[in-house]
Amino acid sequence: MEWIPLLDDATSRFADAAASGDLESPVPTCPDWTLSDLVGHLGWVHRWAAHAVTHGTPDGNEPFAGGPVAMVDWYRDSARHLVDVLTEHDADAPAWTFGPEKVAGFWRRRQVHETVVHEYDALAAVGREADWSIAPALAWDGVDEVATFFYPRQVRLERIRPLPGTLRLVPTDVESAALEIGSADPVAELTGASSYLLLALWKRVPVEDPVAADLLQTAVTP
Repeated sequence: MEWIPLLDDATSRFADAAASGDLESPVPTCPDWTLSDLVGHLGWVHRWAAHAVTHGTPDGNEPFAGGPVAMVDWYRDSARHLVDVLTEHDADAPAWTFGPEKVAGFWRRRQVHETVVHEYDALAAVGREADWSIAPALAWDGVDEVATFFYPRQVRLERIRPLPGTLRLVPTDVESAALEIGSADPVAELTGASSYLLLALWKRVPVEDPVAADLLQTAVTP
């Protein structure tokens, strides 16, 4: 993956979506949040990730402190700062991360996936979620991140108990690919476009299969 261009594109699309709507609009995919909350959250996360690379600690804390008119511009500055920091540091440069790989490259991938999911949220807030589009390979990589990193981490940190079943994820747009979350019975197979599977894991779209929907009541993501 060319993570830096992907991040640059994703943050630009998120900013454009936010700028197109009322910042006080509710975000249907993030209960109790407004679009302003969403923009403030993602801009803060970008600055926090940049600090993790430049200072090697998780202590970065630069929330938005201006008025609503300036918020989207602040977000664009936050995104540009992150892109610049990640461009200036090699992927294998040391960095603080909450993953096993303590290198800047962790943040390249993580911030792309963070942004593309929140882009869906921003578009939902302005009634344009149908405009959300993501390449199958990138969406499937996001599914892989949940299955191989976030779910095991949630269990390891004892935030959740292991799934009382197995969720088998089968994409219709990526050849010879399938992933499983959990290792118990029953087994529920969720099939669809990689983008749908990604949104389902992050609880952005409904899941019709009752067994899969029941398994996804568990917080497989933070």
